[in-house]
Amino acid sequence: MRLGGEQIQRDLPFFSALSVSSFFSALGPDAIAQIAALCTSRKMLDGETLFLKGDPGDALYGVRRGQIVITTTTDTGRQFTLNILGPGDIFGEIALLDGQPRSADAVASGKVELFMIRRSDFQDLLKRQPEITTRIIELLCERLRFSSERLEEASLLSLKSRLARRLLKLAEDFGEEIDITQEELSVLVGAGRETVNRQLQKWRKSGVVALGRARVKIIDTRRLQQEAADRDRGSE
Repeated sequence: MRLGGEQIQRDLPFFSALSVSSFFSALGPDAIAQIAALCTSRKMLDGETLFLKGDPGDALYGVRRGQIVITTTTDTGRQFTLNILGPGDIFGEIALLDGQPRSADAVASGKVELFMIRRSDFQDLLKRQPEITTRIIELLCERLRFSSERLEEASLLSLKSRLARRLLKLAEDFGEEIDITQEELSVLVGAGRETVNRQLQKWRKSGVVALGRARVKIIDTRRLQQEAADRDRGSE
C-alpha cells in the first residue's frame, strides 16, 4: 500500500496498537497502516489533565497504557465520572468529527501512554477512505446504546444490579482486579458512597468480591452475573 508515493511499512510504532482496537481492527491492515502513519505519541503522569470541557476538539486519542477518566462537573460543582478508559479504548471521536469544543474533562489515572490523531490529518484520510467514516458511525451508535443502558439502569434497576453490571463491565476492560475507588464507583452507578460501600461489604462477606485500597477484585463472577440480572428495585 502506498501513501504519498512511499511504501507504508506494517511495523510502524502504532500499527499493533491500532490492530487490537475494536475501533480500527475491522478496517484491514492497509487502512490501519495509513492511520498509523498519522499517529503521534503522548505520555502523561497521574492526575495530569489531557483536556477540559470547552477545549477545542482537535484530536482523537487512543489509550495504549494506563487509564483515562472522563468526567464532567455540574453548575453546582458536583463532579460525575462518565467513563473510565483503558488500553485499546478510543475517545474524542465526536469532537474530532464536528470540531466542536470538548463536552467533558479527561484526566490521567496513573502513568498513561496515548496515541493521538489530529483532526486535520484525519479529515484528509476520511476523504480517501470512506469506510472509516462508516466505522465511526457504528462506534457512535454503540455510545448511544451505552447511554441508553445507563438511563435504563438508573430508572429500572436496583443499586445492587447497577453496581454488579458496572463491575462486570469494568472487568471486561481491565480484568478481575479493578483499580477504582468506591467514590468513583458511586458516581458510575448514581448512588452515595456509603450505599455502595454497604453493598460491597455484603459481597465481600459472602465471597463475591475482595476489597483493597482503591481496588475491587471479583471472586465469584457467576454470582455477580446473577446479581446483575436482578431487576427488583425492592432489593436495593
